[in-house]
Amino acid sequence: MTISPTAPGQDSNSDGTRALVPPTQSPAPRWAARLAHVIPFFVLPSSVWRLAVAFGFPMGMLNDVGEPAVVRGWPAVYVAAISLLAEAVALTAFGLVQPLGEEVPRWVPIFGGRAVHPKAVIVAASAGSVALMLIWTVGFWNVWTGGRPGPMISAFWAAVFTICYAPLNLWGPALLTLTWAYQRRTGDMP
Repeated sequence: MTISPTAPGQDSNSDGTRALVPPTQSPAPRWAARLAHVIPFFVLPSSVWRLAVAFGFPMGMLNDVGEPAVVRGWPAVYVAAISLLAEAVALTAFGLVQPLGEEVPRWVPIFGGRAVHPKAVIVAASAGSVALMLIWTVGFWNVWTGGRPGPMISAFWAAVFTICYAPLNLWGPALLTLTWAYQRRTGDMP
């Protein structure tokens, strides 16, 4: 791969060298783009649940003495930060269907404008998908086998909790499907 000075009108980096061309310019399939838009909505219900908990609503949870559990102070900040982080991570799915997954945005210092190696994207997205599937399978084991998420005030709140958190089980498989579409589009195998 050679980088040579650019002719007038060609795309170039700030140092006057030609920018690397991303490996593919073909658009993602329409179904993949739609799936990438749906993934943040798999995470949203649980994020809203956690934000409600962070703002002091017990959401039907009970503490060790059987009273409604209220989170305050730094634990509330932690719970809110987890919600924001989960949504931010869910938004990275767009990188598998948009140019972000092919070229580092120009505003990023040092790496801006460089082509992204498809192998790195495929390996990272595959590992993330498998991790999400394991996390939510293990995290929901009691719900799927025992019927309850933990100590709750009533069956209603247990059902609300389950409805809010169950879509997270779709996040990993959806991300793995987008990774497969990205791999097919870029034609790169890890």
